[in-house]
Amino acid sequence: MRVNLKCFTTLANPATCDFSDATAYELEKGQTVKHLTKLAWIKSEEIKIAFVNSSVAKLDTVLSEGDRVALTPANAAFTDASSHSQ
Repeated sequence: MRVNLKCFTTLANPATCDFSDATAYELEKGQTVKHLTKLAWIKSEEIKIAFVNSSVAKLDTVLSEGDRVALTPANAAFTDASSHSQ
């Protein structure tokens, strides 16, 4: 089955996980986000958040044909916009 992988900031690599255009991967039925990250040479500890089809997902999430996976790095800074005064 085919899934698409997109990586942000320090995880992005044009050969294995592009930012500007998702990288297609062929997986076996029943494989997970973690399997996909291994194919892309990305270590689990490098990942802060994984998304599958725009929803937050765990690394053990089983993927399906056509899924869109996105990864953000562990060193990414996130802020809570609601905590900022306007």
